[in-house]
Amino acid sequence: MANEKIIELKGVERHYVQGPRKLTILNGAEFSLRRGEMVALVAPSGAGKSTLLHTAGLLEKPDAGDVILAGRACGRLSDDARTSIRRNDIGFVYQFHHLLPEFSAIENVMLPQLVKGLAPAEARARAGQLLEYMQIGKRGQHRPSELSGGEQQRVAIARAVANAPLVLLADEPTGNLDPVTASYVFDALFALVRQSGLAALIATHNHELAGRMDRRVTLADGKVVPL
Repeated sequence: MANEKIIELKGVERHYVQGPRKLTILNGAEFSLRRGEMVALVAPSGAGKSTLLHTAGLLEKPDAGDVILAGRACGRLSDDARTSIRRNDIGFVYQFHHLLPEFSAIENVMLPQLVKGLAPAEARARAGQLLEYMQIGKRGQHRPSELSGGEQQRVAIARAVANAPLVLLADEPTGNLDPVTASYVFDALFALVRQSGLAALIATHNHELAGRMDRRVTLADGKVVPL
């Protein structure tokens, strides 16, 4: 269903203790993403973007509230259970590609599928299809050091969606790229979201790219608010 809520944050709080001080980063944050929706998270450094992404992606447990993924309450699950959900249902893309340098592009995209238990032939076939979709199929046998910055980031996106997740969370995915390359990478990501029905939350400082998404939100006083 196109209007289906894939992920919801309900009253999420996140605090950190620094010496005698308690820093409140998220304070009753409410947010939802629907299938096929692409939302820009635009906020200054230190506002809590990474904390929001890490909590939504089940890398951090909320101190209060919950994260609902496809109707399932996930915020309080065990580390093992959250790891399993991340492996199958959540894709991550960061500002730096974090590709494994000793493996080729296609092998980097195969790895999460092999961890999930797919047969090598099936994983290789899907990895090749994803690289073709990202328009870098001819670069599949090259190692990351032999790829341009834009190519590396497109491989990272392909790897993030290799297991057909429900949600894609991206933290400044074009932050290290020049404007032309950033636009090209974003176009590929945008097409992928529309084609696959992913729900995508993308933190960015690039207001031009943010303006091309379905909607924009920011963080104010620990809450998610529309822009």
